[in-house]
Amino acid sequence: MPDLIHLAIPAFIVLLVAEAAFSAWDHRDLYDARDTAGSLAMGLGNVAVNLIAKGWVYLAFLGAYQFRLFDIGYTWWAWVLLFFMEDLTYYWFHRISHETRFFWASHVVHHSSQKYNLGTALRQTWTGSFFSFVFWLWLPFIGFPPPMIMTVMAVSLIYQFWIHTETIRTLGPLEWVFNTPSHHRVHHASNAEYLDRNHAGVLIIWDRMFGTFVKETLPPVYGLTKNIHTHNPIKIAFHEWVDMFRDMRAAPDWKTRIKIPFMPPGWKSS
Repeated sequence: MPDLIHLAIPAFIVLLVAEAAFSAWDHRDLYDARDTAGSLAMGLGNVAVNLIAKGWVYLAFLGAYQFRLFDIGYTWWAWVLLFFMEDLTYYWFHRISHETRFFWASHVVHHSSQKYNLGTALRQTWTGSFFSFVFWLWLPFIGFPPPMIMTVMAVSLIYQFWIHTETIRTLGPLEWVFNTPSHHRVHHASNAEYLDRNHAGVLIIWDRMFGTFVKETLPPVYGLTKNIHTHNPIKIAFHEWVDMFRDMRAAPDWKTRIKIPFMPPGWKSS
C-alpha cells in the first residue's frame, strides 16, 4: 500500500519554498533559518521512525479487525462514514494530547516553534506514532478495513499541512465548517485566551460542538507558555519526556508519581 504522506512530500517542499520566497519578497519575517532547519530535522526523523511504526500500527489494526463486528467493506458510503468517524477520532486524540501529559510529551514537539509557517507543519513527533494509534483501534473493530483507515488518516494529515500559514487570513463561510489557517493559528498560539482550543483535523464542527472553539481575534503569539529556546532536534524530540520523568522521580510519593502522566501539563500535587 503506497504511503500517501511520502508521496506528498515533494509538494510539501515546493509549497514551503514558495512561502519562504514570498516571505522574503514581502518582508514578512515568517521564517527563521535555524527554526526551519529544526522543523525539517523533526520531519525527516518522523518519516524514518514511521517506516517502523506504521508497520506496527497496521498489525495492531489488523489484529482488531479479526474481531470486527461488521463486514463494512469499501463501498462509497463507508468512505464517507469513515471520514467523519476518523475526523471525530482525531479531534479527541488531539484534545487529549493537550490535556494529558503523557500524550503531550510527544505532541509538544509540534508546538515548540515560535514561528508559524509551512515548515512548522513538518515539525512532528519521533515517539507518538508508537502509541497514539490506540485512539483509532475502535474503527477496525467496528469493521473498517485497516488499509481504508490508514488512507483516511493520511488524507487528514495531508490536509492539515496547508493550514500552517499566516499568508491566508480567512476563507469566509468555509470557516464555519472546515479547519482553516485562521482556526489553526489559534491552536498554535500561547495566548491565554487561545490555549487548548481548536483541536480540529479537517472539520471545525467538533470544536463548535464540544465547546473548544475560539475565533481568531487577537494576534497569536506562537510557541509554548514556557519556550525551550533550542533548535537541537534531540532536545526538541525528548525535552518533555525528560521533564516528565524528572517530575515523577521528584514526586513525594508513589500516588503522585502515578498521577503525573495522566494529569494535564503543568499539574502539581497540592
